Amino acid sequence: MKRFTGWDAAILAVLVLFVIVAGLVVPDFATGRNASFMVLDLAPVLLIALPMTLIIVTGEIDLSVASTLGLSSAVMGALWDGGMSIEVIIPICLVLGAVLGAVNGLFITGFGLPSLAVTIGTLALYRGLAFVVLGDRAVAQFPGSYTEWVIGSSAGIPNLVWPLLVLLLVFGTVLHATPLGRSLFTMGAGVDAARFSGIRVARTKFWLYVVCGAVAALAGVLWTLRYSSARADNGTGLELAVVAAVLLGGVSIFGGRGTLWGVLGGVTLLAAVQNALRLADVSNEALQVVTGLLLIVSVLAPNAVGAIRSAVARRRRRPPPPAPAASPEPLPVSSDPSPSPAVRSS
Repeated sequence: MKRFTGWDAAILAVLVLFVIVAGLVVPDFATGRNASFMVLDLAPVLLIALPMTLIIVTGEIDLSVASTLGLSSAVMGALWDGGMSIEVIIPICLVLGAVLGAVNGLFITGFGLPSLAVTIGTLALYRGLAFVVLGDRAVAQFPGSYTEWVIGSSAGIPNLVWPLLVLLLVFGTVLHATPLGRSLFTMGAGVDAARFSGIRVARTKFWLYVVCGAVAALAGVLWTLRYSSARADNGTGLELAVVAAVLLGGVSIFGGRGTLWGVLGGVTLLAAVQNALRLADVSNEALQVVTGLLLIVSVLAPNAVGAIRSAVARRRRRPPPPAPAASPEPLPVSSDPSPSPAVRSS
């Protein structure tokens, strides 16, 4: 139960409280139809947040995920427009995402470049390639059986819930119950210590970026099928929501700390807030402001809580001040007024 204490428990409590309040205040928030729409909204964020969590735990980051999603969608549209089968297109898109992730991993682990600088560069590069592939046009009319499954539900539960749960369990098991997961936390705590422990830091981080690219491409496929529209600008700005959700879930931006269950709470809370604001007719610009504020809070709050806990712990460990030394007892004073014998003899 230790994993569900502290920040994770706080996020889950805030999520439950927000859902209750929004259900009472915001019209149509507590309906099953709206819950299905919220699952569709959080699906790409949660998908990308799974490998992103592992990357941030190691002390790195990937800001190119939304552009990978967009390029995957653009390639999917171009190939479908060219007459290729959807059963062939989807694996091609996943391989493409893995290659894009490998490019990030190569520059970061092979050339030792900082992940922030590399992925900002590939963010622009991959988005530009998406417009090269598809331009500013949209490709639609994807197979109805695929689009209907993505947006559909069975027994009142959205179909996307089941693959999301499977991937959540897989990534959660890897991070929290395997030697690989422990090595990721070790890398986040200190790269040199991880190397001295025999962990192959570069190779591990490289494959994390490969997996992240493939999952981002999968999110692009689902995004395209949900809206039945392949566009080069699909998913623009999604990296901000992903990073905000991961950090809101308690993962330290400096690495070495966090849980996937907290990230699930952060993703769901972010999706619930955005959904409620949309139902309240809040503009997209205001949604961006809220997402940015949540990102700032998610960075500041855990560090503030950690600083307070450290201060309290140091105060408890501080030894008590020494007791004041007892003053010496005064010498007894005789109450006999008669003079001493020496005085009388004189």
